[in-house]
Parts: sequence; structure tokens; C-alpha cells
Amino acid sequence: MPVRTRGAAAALAATASLALFATACTGSAGDAAADDPNAVTTLTFWHGWSAPSEVKAIQDNIDRFTKTHPNIKVKVVGNINDDKLNQALRAGGSNGPDVAASFTTANVGKFCHSGAFADLKPFLERDRVDLDKTFSKVLQDYTQFEGKRCTLPLLSDAYGLYYDKDAFEAAGIKEPPKTWSEFTQVAKKLTKHKGNGYERLGFMPNYLGYETVPSHYMSQWDHRYFDADGKSNIAKDPAFAEMLTYQKSLVDALGGFEKLDRYRATFGDEWGAKHPFHTGQVAMQLDGEWRLNFLKEAKVGFEVGVAPLPVADDEVDEYGKGYLSGTIIGIAPQSRKQNAAWELVKYMTMDTGAVVNFANAIGNVPSTLDALKSPDLRTDERFKVFLDIARHPESTTSDGAVNGSTYQDTFQDFAEKYEKGQVPDLRKGLAETAAQIDRDIAQAK
Repeated sequence: MPVRTRGAAAALAATASLALFATACTGSAGDAAADDPNAVTTLTFWHGWSAPSEVKAIQDNIDRFTKTHPNIKVKVVGNINDDKLNQALRAGGSNGPDVAASFTTANVGKFCHSGAFADLKPFLERDRVDLDKTFSKVLQDYTQFEGKRCTLPLLSDAYGLYYDKDAFEAAGIKEPPKTWSEFTQVAKKLTKHKGNGYERLGFMPNYLGYETVPSHYMSQWDHRYFDADGKSNIAKDPAFAEMLTYQKSLVDALGGFEKLDRYRATFGDEWGAKHPFHTGQVAMQLDGEWRLNFLKEAKVGFEVGVAPLPVADDEVDEYGKGYLSGTIIGIAPQSRKQNAAWELVKYMTMDTGAVVNFANAIGNVPSTLDALKSPDLRTDERFKVFLDIARHPESTTSDGAVNGSTYQDTFQDFAEKYEKGQVPDLRKGLAETAAQIDRDIAQAK
């Protein structure tokens, strides 16, 4: 999950919904906790944000929580990646967090299956939370695994297409492409070659090209990673071969892998002002809604347009869909303060005012249905594109697995070999990759 810029937000008013979520429930949730959430206590909260604006935004959110829960202090620790989080949750003890957030939704399967995060069902049932009235189906799906809900959504992300409107106009392109065949023609038209490189590239299709990973491409084809028996489906579902074939054709059409990869090596940092879309090195970019804040901070010298990503040519009726993900949050099972921890998780994920203020601060898509409809949500026409992608009934996310994102890593490794021309037989390669995914999952159970 990418790092995103965030800003400050105004203090929350004392609303009825705030009072509802601030109500403490004492006692044990299915024997998961016995602490009194009304008692004076200190929670440790780990998160992955690292930039100064991000750190300030999350602290602002915590400060709003502690104003409504004066008995609970929160020690905030930032810049925690999933490796460090996994180690701390496995080790247990008093040095780890009580509450933790992760950017990697693909790891929810591993978190829930291994017990790395506590089961939230007892808390949800105790407080009579109706998840169907709170979160969309996609967000509910990626925060649980095989019926065990060990995380909740903490804002969400939608992926779309950014494009240089000035470059479009100069090239005579009237509107963003809706299908991948149209996209190839537009990308070629926007590309300006210069010697052995480029003056400008229409689009960087390589799998290491900043967000152009297989899972984001796959969202634009109807697909299923696993069959009804839980076996890898990538060799049997034709959508995977179709996506790989298309992506490689795009690589070849724009100059070939080696030429593109040499150009990619000249790009600035994905999270800095010298991002290749900011500098005009590429005219189109697959990215999430947070890029809008980066573009504003970078003060780019051209007009930026936003649209959904193209879809497979035979799925044009589903245009508008996209890939969804987001930040997740859960409670450490070793915490002896789980009732207090639940108050923090509940506030951050389900209080409408808290969600809206946090979404406004960081430029992300709100994760609750009420927050998406809130008149206090700050939006413009470009941000609304991402809200529409988030609401689209065909938008998807990656499937969960007991070993987390390992199956995605295995698929991407294969995809990278294929785009380089190192796979002579695509279907045989997909079958071998599917078998490897199945072996890895069986070993992890």
C-alpha cells in the first residue's frame, strides 16, 4: 500500500454519532479482553505513515480521539512496515502495539489465519455494528478472511488514470481511452522518441513502472484468482493470459522492454516532486487518488485530467471500474487493553466525522458509506472520479490467501519474465506458476 500525503483537519463537533461511538462497553468481548475502557490507560498505536504531513494528520486524528476519550492516552509510532509489524505481533510481549495499521490489504489473509490480529467479531456483535450499513462489500471482503474478521477499513484507495490534458490537446486526442486497444493507440500517439530513448513516453507499461503491477491491470478484466476449491485459477481463467498478452503487446508497441526499462531508470522517486508524471516524462499514469495531493504540492506546469482505467475490449459496458484497496487496522491479540483498543479502532473506522476529517486531510477515499455521502467531504471533479470508481459495482481488489501476498508476488515474478520475452510458452508458464501458488498455500496451512 502506498504512502500518501496528509494534512491537518478541524476539530470534531460533539455530534450524536460521536456520542454513540464514544460509549464504552466494559467487560470481556468473548474473553478477548477484561480491561475497563473507562479506566485511565495508555495505548500504543503503530502505523506506516512517515512524511511530516502524514505524521501530523494521523496525530491530529488521535488528538480528536483523546478529546472524546480523556481517560485514554495514545503513544503513536510511525513508519512501521509489515515486516516489523509481523515480527512484533508474532513475538507478543509488552514491546509491541495494542493497535496497528497496515497499508497491505493483501496480507489480511495471513493476519487473520495466523491470529496475528485479534478477532473483532465479539466487539462488533457486542456493539451491534451492522457492517452492511457501514462499509461496502469490497471493503468488507478485504478486511476478513474465510469468515474471520481481524481488521477493519481505515479509509480506502481507488486507482485510475491520470493524463496530461495539454499533451492530449496537442496530439489531437479528444478524450481518455475507454478500452485497452484504444489505449495503445493513444499511448503511441503521445510518445516522442529521442535517439535511443524518449523525449516523452505516452505511458510506462512495465511492471516496475510505479503502480503498473499485475493486480492493478487485472482489475480491468473480469477474473478470479482462485476457483471454488481454493486452487489457483490463473492458468484456467483466460483473463490472465489475455492481460499478460495485452501488456506485452503494449511494451513492444512503445519500444520494447529494454528501451523502456532504461528510460524508467531515469525516473525520480515515486513519492517526490520528480515523479515522471510531474516532470512530463510520461503523459499518462496509473495511480491512486492520493496523487492529486502530490500534484498540487509539486505545482506541475500542465493541466491534469483524471479518468477510470480502460477495460478489456469486450467489457466496455463495465467502463468506470477499477482496483480498490486501502489501509487496514486491527488489535494485537497480546494486548491486555483490548476494550480500550477497540474504542480507538471503532472511532477511527466508523465515526463519520472522524472518517471525513481524516479523508479530507490525507486526500483518500472515505471508507464508510455515511462518510461517502457526507456534505463535509471536500471534493472536486477529479476526486469525484475516484469516488465513482470506489462505488462502481464491478470494482475489485485482490483475493485473500493464508500466506498473504505471496501468490501475488509469484504471479508478478512470472509476469516480469513474460514481458521480458523469457517465457516461450505462456500457457505452460501459467500452469507451472499456478502449481507453485498451490504448493505455497498448502505449505502455509
